[in-house]
Amino acid sequence: MNVLKKAGALVGAALLAGTLSACGLDVNTSIPFKIEPGSIRPISSLEGQRVVVGSKDFTENIILGYMAEMALSAAGMDVVDLTDIKGSNSSRQALLNGQTDVTWEYTGTGWINYQGNELPVPGGEKAQYEATKKADAEKYGVTWLNYSPLNDQYAFATTEAYAAKNNLKSTSDLAKFLTTHPDQNRFCLETEFTSRQDGFPAAVKAYGFKNPKIENFGIGTIYSAVANGTCPVGEVFTTDGRISGLNLRVLEDDKKAFPQYNAAATLRTEFLNQHPEIRGPLETVAAALDNKQMVELCKKVDVDGKDAGTVAHDWMLEKGFIK
Repeated sequence: MNVLKKAGALVGAALLAGTLSACGLDVNTSIPFKIEPGSIRPISSLEGQRVVVGSKDFTENIILGYMAEMALSAAGMDVVDLTDIKGSNSSRQALLNGQTDVTWEYTGTGWINYQGNELPVPGGEKAQYEATKKADAEKYGVTWLNYSPLNDQYAFATTEAYAAKNNLKSTSDLAKFLTTHPDQNRFCLETEFTSRQDGFPAAVKAYGFKNPKIENFGIGTIYSAVANGTCPVGEVFTTDGRISGLNLRVLEDDKKAFPQYNAAATLRTEFLNQHPEIRGPLETVAAALDNKQMVELCKKVDVDGKDAGTVAHDWMLEKGFIK
């Protein structure tokens, strides 16, 4: 039986904590899960090898971090938990600086935020992934493992009742509807989304929205603002659990205005070369995920109030990856 060690061995954790605290990061110390291998089997070359798993500080990424920890623990590695790092840039720097070894990233984030591009790669998920993977390997020495069907994109959403009443299934449907109902041409948007080139300007260019009224909200309050009728349409992330919890309908981005944000495990190439077998357990988890599942997992945390680690653990058990 392997133990998913939230702080590693006492001496190792103390040394790691000293290193990370200097950079404003703290090793988590919550009660460990006990992990036994399921379909993810022990790998002899990984037995006893230490790996530090990080994540960003939002629900989906924390869940992904826990899943990676459990998969690698089942494979025999000594796992140190560093989930819930505050902010994308801090999480990224922790990986680049060697403070973490594995973290889940998103292709659109890698391409736009880390590589400095303004517009997405045309051609869909695979094209975006391949461009991001190539650029990150060449510029930063970071390898992207196979990407997941999980694609946490920008989108617009309405209530299910509003969508059904007005026959809205896609963003093209919405644009057509608004041309004949200008009184409904109101959007709840995050301030950054309003101006960034891959956000609302991209949607305006693709769908031709005319003179929309924009009301700016924090991303966390947009969902409730749409649900309570403050705005008929709002910006959402397609895997947010509040979509299900508040009975919202995500409109299809049928003209592909927004970047692809497929999730993938990322590692420093140097670390991956030292432990190439780490690829298998992580890609097994990635392949099993999709948006529908993640919406429900996030709902259990953000709406039902369950612990993210417990939600991840239950999913790993359900899939048979661990026991």
